[in-house]
Amino acid sequence: MIMLTILSRGKGLFSRLLRLAPVLLGAAAMVAAGFFATVAEAQERVPRRNVLQRLFGVFTPQRRVYYEDQYDLRRQPRPQRIQKRRAQPSEPRQSRPSRAKPRPAAAPPPAPVVVEKSPDAKKVLVVGDFVAGSLGDGLKVAFETTPGIVIETRANGSSGIVRDDYFDWPKALPDAIAELKPAVIVVSLGANDRQMMRIGDVQEKFRTDAWTEEYRKRVNALATFARKDNLPVLWVGMPSFQSTSMTADMVTFNGIYREEVEKVGGQFIDIWDGFVDEGGKFVLTGSDINGQQVRLRGSDGINLTKAGKRKLAFYVEKDIRKLLGEAAATTDVPGAEGLKDLVVSKPLANEDIIKTQPISLIDPELDGATALLGGDTPLKSTGKSPRDRLIEKGEVVVAPPGRIDDFRLTKQGQAGSTTR
Repeated sequence: MIMLTILSRGKGLFSRLLRLAPVLLGAAAMVAAGFFATVAEAQERVPRRNVLQRLFGVFTPQRRVYYEDQYDLRRQPRPQRIQKRRAQPSEPRQSRPSRAKPRPAAAPPPAPVVVEKSPDAKKVLVVGDFVAGSLGDGLKVAFETTPGIVIETRANGSSGIVRDDYFDWPKALPDAIAELKPAVIVVSLGANDRQMMRIGDVQEKFRTDAWTEEYRKRVNALATFARKDNLPVLWVGMPSFQSTSMTADMVTFNGIYREEVEKVGGQFIDIWDGFVDEGGKFVLTGSDINGQQVRLRGSDGINLTKAGKRKLAFYVEKDIRKLLGEAAATTDVPGAEGLKDLVVSKPLANEDIIKTQPISLIDPELDGATALLGGDTPLKSTGKSPRDRLIEKGEVVVAPPGRIDDFRLTKQGQAGSTTR
């Protein structure tokens, strides 16, 4: 009886367990899933460290990034760059206002002073090679304010004394003299003469004895042609060049020019020191006529710049002005009208010297420092200058009224000078 009771109750319990089996299996599956997820999370691979982290213990902290209720130990992804929308062709592009201050417009260079030449102006004929062409350009600038002098240049850049078959100067020079009727002739040749010379039927090499002797004869003949009508002849020597061998040849040429030109009564003008340094070496940059450092020669070491041409003409300008005298007078410089008041007549005998005429400071030799600028004869007077009166007699000369050293007081209690 008891066994039957137990069996009947067990059968009911078993039936209940069968009914609860799906529920128990679902719960067991959920528990197992959670367990394995925890184990997978615990066993997730730790990121590897680099060399710096291993040596110095530096470790980059990780950031948790969540994805659908799950998190993962990974670096935060870089934000994507947002590309700017390009303006459509129809949309006008707006320009930002410039913060920089506008630069003032550069003042235009002053217009060159144009001086008309006199109908009876004296002509200066410049002949020679490319150095003579540069010399002519510089002389035109030097005499651009001189109405009594006109510069006429007849130069052939590739010509010389050696190649008479290319350009014959003994034939061309008399024609130019007859055409222009110059008052002064300026010659500059030799830069292209470092080559073989045909003497009769023989081609003579450069710098041989026969070549040098023939070259002397040709220089003398050309200078004689120029001096045919007793015209003043200024033969300008060659400058130094960047080539050392060419410079050495120019030294020899200059010696020949000086000797042969002076034989016929001409004048040799040495320009060598103007284009070398203190050691006598070639320079690309040197002082101009105002003492400023400028570029004198081109990059090829042969041709001259604008400043170099003007400096080359400076050596010849002085002699031309001395030869032509009154024709070399320049026009008045604009803005210098007040300088005329400084020029006074020469003092008479026994008259004290108060003011003297100015002496030109452009000429390095000051014209010998014996004649006044514009005067025909040296200053002669028996009067006493303020310096003589102070040293000999101890007298202090009173300054003329209105001069800057006039310290006398007027009735109003002010200095006599009006330039206070």
